[in-house]
Parts: sequence; C-alpha cells; structure tokens
Amino acid sequence: MTDATDRTADAPRRRFRAYREYKKSGVEWLGEIPAHWDIAPVYARYEVALGKMLDAKRVTGESSGKYLRNIDVQWNAINVANLPEMDFPPSERNRYLLRPGDLLVCEGGEVGRTALWDGELDECFYQKAIHRVRPSADSENPRFFYFLMYALAKRGVFAAGGNPNTIDHRTAVSLRHYRLPFPPASEQRAIANHLDRETAKIDALVARKERLIGLLQEKSTALITRAVTRGLDPNVPMKDSGVEWLGKIPAHWKLKRLRHIVHHIEQGWSPDCENREATADEWGVLKAGCVNRGTFLESEHKALPSTLSPIPALEIKKGDLLMSRASGSRDLVGSVAVVPECRPQLLLCDKVFRLHTHSSAGHREFVGYAMNSRAVRWQIESVISGGSGLASNISQEAVKDLVLAQPPPTEEQEIAGSIDGETTRIDALIAKVRQAIGHLNELRSGLVSAAVTGKIDVREAVPR
Repeated sequence: MTDATDRTADAPRRRFRAYREYKKSGVEWLGEIPAHWDIAPVYARYEVALGKMLDAKRVTGESSGKYLRNIDVQWNAINVANLPEMDFPPSERNRYLLRPGDLLVCEGGEVGRTALWDGELDECFYQKAIHRVRPSADSENPRFFYFLMYALAKRGVFAAGGNPNTIDHRTAVSLRHYRLPFPPASEQRAIANHLDRETAKIDALVARKERLIGLLQEKSTALITRAVTRGLDPNVPMKDSGVEWLGKIPAHWKLKRLRHIVHHIEQGWSPDCENREATADEWGVLKAGCVNRGTFLESEHKALPSTLSPIPALEIKKGDLLMSRASGSRDLVGSVAVVPECRPQLLLCDKVFRLHTHSSAGHREFVGYAMNSRAVRWQIESVISGGSGLASNISQEAVKDLVLAQPPPTEEQEIAGSIDGETTRIDALIAKVRQAIGHLNELRSGLVSAAVTGKIDVREAVPR
C-alpha cells in the first residue's frame, strides 16, 4: 500500500478524537477497543442460519416462494426483480422466511458481503449460499453489524489464508464463532447513523466522478467515430456512402467489408486453468475481459496448470488485433484492441478472436479504432446472439460482414496517430478520476473500520 493510500485511510483518525480509555481485545486483527465495549462471539448476539438447498428435481410448484441467491445480495443492496422460485412447504416457511431487520451475509464469492432486509417483498426466502443473521435482542443494531461486516471484509479478515487455489467461503459455524466488538446499544445506533450519513456523502461524490468517466468515454468514442468516418480535414469533398447509418464519407474513401481487410480470424483455447495470475515463468490463458472498450489488459488471464502443455502458436504478440467474441455483458462483445507491449507466454482464449489483416489492406491501429466506432458498434449490436441471462456471442461470419469506411494507407496512419494523441489525453484524465475514486473508496473503508472498531469516537460528530 502506498504512502498516499496510508494517508487517505488514516484521515478519519486525524479528523476525530480517540476514546479516553482502551483495553486489549484479545483478538489479533482488532487490537485494543474502548474500555466500555464488549467482545463477544456472533452467536451471543445474533442467530445465524443457512438458507435452503435448491433441489431442482424436487420442485413441484406447490407452496412455491421467491428466494434470494448469493448474486442477489450486494453491499447494502438487494435485487428483488425476477427472483426464482422453489417449494417452501408449511413446515419450512417460518424457518426460511425473511423478516425486516434480518442481515443477509454471503457464504461464498465475496465472502461476508452483506445487506439488510427491509421487507422489500411481503414474502421472500433465501437459498443455502446465504447466511441469515438475525438479532437475538431488540437492543442490537443491524445497521451497526452491517458496517462491522463491511469493515471485516475490506480488511481481508474473511480471506482464505492467502491460498490462491482456495475458494473463500465461511460456514455458519465459523461465522457464529467470530469474536467481534460490540459497544452499548445507544452507541451502536450513534455509530450506524453517523456512518450512514458520511458514507452517503462519499458515495454521492463517487457517483459524480463515475458519471464524469462516462462523459469522457463518450467524448473519446465521438472523437474516434468522427475521425474514422469523416477524416481529419473538415474541408475535404464528401460523397454519400449509400449506407443510411453511415451517411457521407470523404469522396476519395471506399467502403469495404472486413472480409476484404482481414484474411484470417483465429480463435484460441480455454482449458481449465488455476484461479490466479501466472507467475513470470508460467504460461497464462487470457480471459474474455482482456479486451475491454478498446484497451488490452494483460492482467486478465489465468495460470495454465503445469500438467498441460501450452500451444506456442496461440501466444499473444505485440501488435495483435484482438476482438472479444463472447461475454456475459452484451456491451463488451465486439470490443477491439491492439496489443501494446505485454508479457510473454500469454495464450489466446476461445472467447477472443485474433484478426490477421492483409499487409496492404489496412493499418491495424486504424482498423482497431474503426471497429470501436459508433458506426461499427451499431452493426455489431445488430448481429450479437444470446438471449437474456445468457452469454452473448458474435460469429466469425458476422465479423467478416462488418462494413468500414477506408481511406488510403497514408491517411490511415495519419488518422490513427491523431486519435492516439487525443485519446491518450482523455485516458490520462480518466486515470486521474479513477485514482480519485480509489482514494474516496479507501477513505470510506477507513472511516467505517475506524468507527466500528473503536479507533475513533463519532458519538458527538457534527454533520458537515
């Protein structure tokens, strides 16, 4: 963690005073706590229960009810739209029925991810991948417990010992026995209220910055689209392209289908890989997310098991033109990027195409920008396959049929160079905004952690 990050995380401690008196907690990751706070296992304060296991073979449709899955529970948010259903006979309904004030804690995935059930539906149940954590007494404040779980998750307390091959999960038994800090009831309420107010302000700032990133990305796309369909000279003679969605193009440009620019489309290999990045001396296989909105991300790969032999012909090289073939997100299907300098021993996966252009048919950088323009994106959207909830795909034949406006080779290079300069400036701005978002998120985590572990006293904090 950088010094800047440390300063951001420590900001809450500089802003608030500490408690007057502390004592040892007896919990290694926690350290000291305020002298009047208690340390108790979760089971002493909350009832922890695991949801019902789904058995598709035994679904009859009788006594059916909607239920939540792990994916439906996000931090401080619960999806209740289009929930699946399964049988909850009378003998089980009370056991798995949610009540306002229940906390829902994810057993796996992002272990400890928590949300508070506020009665969004009159009747709803929950699946086995979720722990229902219910206060044993009215004096307990579920919002305080929510922030406590957030702090633990962000500090990595639930991580699986750093083993990259271990899938993190926490059983109900282990969750029940976690020893956590608990202030008096009135103080739990004061801390939760303060954190609700302050995190809402930080979240609003993050949302504004994310909107700014969206605007900058739109500006970049508009700049690229204009350059690859109109060129750089605003005074050049224009002609009707004959294509309604494209409009006019420079009179000396031509329309070409990609099949006349690309002589071969290559598809990779996706073996079962280890759930980690490859080390410097290992082979890795790219993931579908390696090509994202015009940017190549070499970190988006998984290590090839030592028991499998790599296919050297599939190794990625600088200058390769890659295209996302399939993705769970429709918006990412068809994303194109030219590979810059990258680490060796990365293999093409079957979710990504490698486009081999004719040496005389098109400048790769120009083709890459053209493929990410609105003019081509509109065509890609119209040929993507895959229904709602399924992975979306684009076929090789559909890719070959895409239409591009193509200038002479020397002009292609000039346009690509101009776009490089403009988008580099925009990308630098986006990077700064992302960095600011990172600092805000660190500030949020630091504030929550310091408050719920008693490192700062927020009871008399003045809203500002």
